[in-house]
Amino acid sequence: MGNGDIRVRGLAARAGGWSARHRWAAVGIWVLFVVLAMGLGSAAGRVDVDQSEGLPGETHTAAQIIKDAGIEEPASETVLIQSKDGGVTATDAEFRAAVTAVMDAVGATGEVADVTSPYDTDTISKDGRSALVQFDIRGESDTAGERVGPVLKAVEDVQKDHGSLRIEEIGGASMMKTFDDAFGDDFQKAEYSAVPVALGILLIAFGALVAALLPVLLAVTAIMATMGLMGIVSHVMPMSETANSVMLLVGLAVGVDYCLFYLRREREEREAGRDPQTALRVAAATSGRAIVVSGVTVCVAMAGMLFTGLAEFEAMGLASLMVVAVAMVGSVTVLPALLSLLGERVEKGRIPFLRRRKRNGNGDSRFWTAVLKGVLARPVLSVVVAAGALLAIAAPAAGMKTQNLTLDQEFGDSLPIVQTYNRVNDAFPGGSEPAEVVVKADNINAPEVQSALADFRERAISSGASRGPVEIKLHDKQNMAFVYVPLVGGSDLDKAGASLDKLRDDVRPATLGKVDGVEAPITGQVAGSKDFNDQLAGAVVPVFAFVVVFAFALMLLSFRSLTIAVTSIVLNLLSVGAAYGILVAVFQHGWGASLVGAEGVGAIITWLPLFLFVILFGLSMDYHVFVVSRIREARLRGRTTKDAIQHGVVTTAGVVTSAAVIMVAVFAIFGTLSMQSMKQMGVGLAAAVLIDATIIRGVLLPAVMALLGERNWYLPKWLHRLPDLTHDEAADAVVAPAARDDEGERVKV
Repeated sequence: MGNGDIRVRGLAARAGGWSARHRWAAVGIWVLFVVLAMGLGSAAGRVDVDQSEGLPGETHTAAQIIKDAGIEEPASETVLIQSKDGGVTATDAEFRAAVTAVMDAVGATGEVADVTSPYDTDTISKDGRSALVQFDIRGESDTAGERVGPVLKAVEDVQKDHGSLRIEEIGGASMMKTFDDAFGDDFQKAEYSAVPVALGILLIAFGALVAALLPVLLAVTAIMATMGLMGIVSHVMPMSETANSVMLLVGLAVGVDYCLFYLRREREEREAGRDPQTALRVAAATSGRAIVVSGVTVCVAMAGMLFTGLAEFEAMGLASLMVVAVAMVGSVTVLPALLSLLGERVEKGRIPFLRRRKRNGNGDSRFWTAVLKGVLARPVLSVVVAAGALLAIAAPAAGMKTQNLTLDQEFGDSLPIVQTYNRVNDAFPGGSEPAEVVVKADNINAPEVQSALADFRERAISSGASRGPVEIKLHDKQNMAFVYVPLVGGSDLDKAGASLDKLRDDVRPATLGKVDGVEAPITGQVAGSKDFNDQLAGAVVPVFAFVVVFAFALMLLSFRSLTIAVTSIVLNLLSVGAAYGILVAVFQHGWGASLVGAEGVGAIITWLPLFLFVILFGLSMDYHVFVVSRIREARLRGRTTKDAIQHGVVTTAGVVTSAAVIMVAVFAIFGTLSMQSMKQMGVGLAAAVLIDATIIRGVLLPAVMALLGERNWYLPKWLHRLPDLTHDEAADAVVAPAARDDEGERVKV
């Protein structure tokens, strides 16, 4: 093929070409799509994950039984009445007067029901210093936090009249209100600050307002469209607030990245002397192709979350997949149209004090040129040092411990309610989070069922699983009973989990399990955590396998190289492993935790490792595909593999660095939140992206490719029949005849 031939093949090149020729139509279609998606989504409304559907194992079974029975479990609250110095006990008149005052005060609000005295329910601690007044908040439990305010105020007023006693309220509703008040604005500020941060970094990267606004505009419109689509799709697969936050993070990251890749390439081609149309065509066929390959790979990675069997994860996976797909489509359609419309005006709004960073005569980064010179001169040493460093960073991950964080682990002592939680657990181990046995029978009042319930209560204590009191609440109309069992171990989830196992494996089979027709799933906070862990543990292998196998297949088809596919997977796994190691070191062991405003809590939140794997495996493909595509393009132009590596890495270094800085900054914002789980997510994502964009793409990838040489392009003959998805390069980007082997056949690169 001659150098003057024009070849426009492939989806990205054709889409970019059409959009450039039909500029206003492309922009109009995109705007119409965003408006329609938002309008239809708003009209449809969003269906969120139902707790009874979103929980696994016995927890799901129990929730479904309660839902089918039409029983609305209210939000339960507890008031701790405790002697401050031990001088007053539950038998003293002052203590009894405080109990009566609390019961009268909360009852007078009209917001509570079933107020019980500790003297009737035996909720008095062994030392006699503490007692619990228990009651329910009227109305739906999901909105109880909105109605608990007057009750909290009533309890505070009683506290003022009893200085020798500690009178504090805790429960589902009060915790809901406390968290909403303390952290609702926290999350919103983090989400709203992400866009200005990204815009500020882009201004520094481009030095021009219009060029900086384009990536943000694309990302924001992609997010808006996806929000609308989430409302429509939620009627088939329910969504959630968590999925919304994750979608915003991922959408901003990939939306900005894709536009950045495209815009930088178009600008580079114009700086090289090409006319605007040719520059745009080359960007469409090269960066556009990389965006499509990367986008499809990221979508596949996000789809891995659909295999967890957990409704929350499935919602996050689908929402992330949709925003990546929308951003990818926008990048290869409306972006070329906007660039064609703007032309040189994309450089408008130059920031006077921000000059373009100086580059060498080839448009390459001077810093990375120097780094690459050393890496390619000593590839073996570079691989040993870089891989050794990453393996050392990843080493702590071997001892990773995962669990759902308890209240004190999640928030430390930053909230008064956390101290109340600890006091209740100290005085009544397991009392704040009892196991709940949902018993369903053909006739709940049948003698054999009543006998089994009594036997269960007795054995729960004699087995050592509980110290009591075990409370039984009957629902005669529905032929059901709820049995509340405080677990030995309290807030220590390992010990409480062992107590739960005794109930499920020993006590239940020997009592309720012997009665025909009786169902007795055990739920509660500890049970939910255990069931979630078990479900997640079972999903690890299929999710990992799905993501790795499909990512491997996509890389193989996109680059027609077995070597590239294998090294891509290995390097990505190494990047994820390093992120795991940092998480464990900082948040489990507490090494350097104060540097990020965190503390060692002894565990990693259960959902994070799998979530990080899927997200990071997808996002790291952005950089990998972009860099390797540029290397392959240079190889097709006739450069040697070593020269192609040098050219590909240094010419993409600027855009990869800019993209990485944006991702790190956005993710780091979430690392500033007060919740330890959000800190873990933010720090894990930020650290992994930073490692991926520097050590992996700047050192390890070029060093490994330099060592492999021509073997980088190896494809066994028996794989030659695979579909060829490598044809998106534009011929006008080829400045030298394609390389040929000794027999005159074109080298498969």
